[in-house]
Amino acid sequence: MIEIIVLVAWLIILTIIVVVTYKLHHLIKVYKAENNEEKAESLQTSQNWFYAFLVIASLCGVGILYLFLKDTIWESHLFEWLNLTVRLLHITFGIAWIGASFYFVFLENALNRTEGVRDELAGNLWAVHGGGFYYLEKYKVAPKQIPKDLHWFKYEAYFTWLTGFCLLAIVYYFNAKSYLIDPEVLDISIATAISISLISLVIGWIIYDQICKRLNKNKVVFTIAITILIFIFAWFYAQVFSDRAAYIHFGAFLGTLMAANVFFVIIPGQKRMVNAAKKGLMPNPEDGKAAFIRSYTNNYFTLPVLFVMISNHFPSTFGSSYQWIVLIAITLGTAGIKHYLNIREKGQLSVWVMPISVLLLLSVAFVTAPTKPNYEDCKETVSLAEISTIINNRCTSCHSSNPTDTVWKVAPNGVKYDTAEQIFNLRDKIFQRVVMSKNMPFNNNQTGMTQEERDMINCWINQGAPK
Repeated sequence: MIEIIVLVAWLIILTIIVVVTYKLHHLIKVYKAENNEEKAESLQTSQNWFYAFLVIASLCGVGILYLFLKDTIWESHLFEWLNLTVRLLHITFGIAWIGASFYFVFLENALNRTEGVRDELAGNLWAVHGGGFYYLEKYKVAPKQIPKDLHWFKYEAYFTWLTGFCLLAIVYYFNAKSYLIDPEVLDISIATAISISLISLVIGWIIYDQICKRLNKNKVVFTIAITILIFIFAWFYAQVFSDRAAYIHFGAFLGTLMAANVFFVIIPGQKRMVNAAKKGLMPNPEDGKAAFIRSYTNNYFTLPVLFVMISNHFPSTFGSSYQWIVLIAITLGTAGIKHYLNIREKGQLSVWVMPISVLLLLSVAFVTAPTKPNYEDCKETVSLAEISTIINNRCTSCHSSNPTDTVWKVAPNGVKYDTAEQIFNLRDKIFQRVVMSKNMPFNNNQTGMTQEERDMINCWINQGAPK
């Protein structure tokens, strides 16, 4: 009974916050229409606080629900749906944020800066899309009069980071022993691992912020310093966390830098510029320059972050013996491709950026390629029946129609090995996970698969997977 009362109370609070937020939004529009900017700005601040309350209340509601379902048969079901919901939100906001980054950097690169450009403009651009023609202008600093309806691009970044952090907690913090910690890498407690995760994000931002402030005058030195910072964090995470967690934390590190750029530098600078223009004062051009630098570096981080978002589906990368080097190579390769696209949008051409980037990515594929087993160890033909025995003993506690694992109540990704036919049909996945990356079985090889068993699977695959 107490559970129902608490959940009803939470729903009432959540409803009140939503109603108040909607009412504030309506009043802001009314005051703007009446040119009452002071009241509109005051209510805008209140609305922002209620947005924060809405997020906090939602998280509290999920926390309450978790406490009620903890150690019950519905706990894993809750986490599966949390994972699905937050992941969908994260991808949605991420698409909006990265899309905006791509678009505005394209505008910056493609602006007409010479023909028929007024003195107060940095450039203009004609575009056609969706059956309509668009004309855009960029001011050198700010227009003489700030329009009432000025669109801000910030919430995409904030909610991408918030949903990403929630996803990090759902997958890696609440399942730290299974996903975050690998005793063979570093045997640490759950509290220590989570603390390292959180502190590393803060320290990473502080170092990066100082690099941006102190070294941005020299583009070459700035780029080298950022690259070294990225090298250090990729290496560090590989020394602390499990293979998958190391990659995801590297993505969280880059995502934190990007979101913090927006929150601490870009938006505050733009607010100062808008406020100055409203008062008839000349905005400080340094605010615009700082925002431009942070926005441009964010643009180069986008493709590496996108790779990390999908990396857990590709064990040949995070499961490689050269794990962090592979991560760095892919980061540099994808950033290089983004650089090529950026300079091409400017009407420039580089004959070496794209080939080197592609060559770097191809070299990763070559380095991570599987090696054939020593056929001295594969003299006898390995049968599907022998492989089925190994899989049934080591894998079906999770990957079956009725899992017996304490965490997985439903087969992960729907992968099941109940029959020999299913094992044969999924042999490529088994090879990648069991032989290549060795990250299966889950929870640091909880079922105790031996190297001899992995070698048998390797032999069976290389013998053509005979039935």
